[in-house]
Amino acid sequence: MKILLPDTMPLDPALPEGWEAVEVDARAPIPAAHHDAEAIVLWGPSRSHLESAARDLTGVRLVQSLSAGVENIVAAGFRDGAVVTTGAGLHSLTVAEHTVGLVLALLRSLPASLAAQSRHEWDRSIGGLQPLNPPERLNSLVGAEVLIWGFGQIGQTVAPVLAGLGAHVRGVARSAGERSGFEVIAEADVAAALPATDVLIDILPATGSTAHAIDAAVLDALPDRAVVVNVGRGATVDQAALREALVAGTIGGAALDVTDPEPLPQDDPLWDAPRLIITPHSAGGKPVGADDRIAENLRRLDAGEELLHPAG
Repeated sequence: MKILLPDTMPLDPALPEGWEAVEVDARAPIPAAHHDAEAIVLWGPSRSHLESAARDLTGVRLVQSLSAGVENIVAAGFRDGAVVTTGAGLHSLTVAEHTVGLVLALLRSLPASLAAQSRHEWDRSIGGLQPLNPPERLNSLVGAEVLIWGFGQIGQTVAPVLAGLGAHVRGVARSAGERSGFEVIAEADVAAALPATDVLIDILPATGSTAHAIDAAVLDALPDRAVVVNVGRGATVDQAALREALVAGTIGGAALDVTDPEPLPQDDPLWDAPRLIITPHSAGGKPVGADDRIAENLRRLDAGEELLHPAG
């Protein structure tokens, strides 16, 4: 039995007996000699590669994505007997790390400090004696109210780090309850929570129901000093409304690791919005534990057991 591994990252899973691994070009259609593969790992596939996998691998049983989002893979139309599994959890540490970095960069005025440094200026409005979180500007996580919209594995990894720095953290999910020791409010209650939110973190997937979830109404409901961070999907934020809020000063700042579209066009006015940090979808991109996930799902496939993190 054959599993196809992408050449977009080094992989060396411990394969169960009877399996062989073949590395293929993830930017090209799959060669005819490998159309007999029963499993494939996808990581940064080109459109032609994904279309070829769905069309040509007529006996594929496992489609293992290393990304948490698999909307495009599911839409490619693999055969009915193929199970698409996600990379959920493989990016929790790296995305959480990036999220915390973006939040701290905004609160600690790192972009303004870098700008001052480029001018050789000691900006006393940033340093020196400062009140803690004055009404007009959030400058610390101590006592800050943080709302994480999309409280899956990444959100539950971020939450204790922010709480450890003094923030009060709540999650948002479809239904209210408690996850990993943190209060979770229902999506229906988000509007009521926004006026008291200092930091809004978006880790939502891109679905029909989440398109522009963070829109003008959400931004208007936030305090003027609040900051917004998106490490989910670009389509979940109304970028025109976000730019307007930043220009008007009705939110304190924002950081986007994802945009719609990607890459963000060079002439997009969002680039020049004030108090905005844009990173080029760099929060993830480094799946941690990929080899173990592949090996375990192959073992489960052979044993007829439920696979880890099936899509949908």
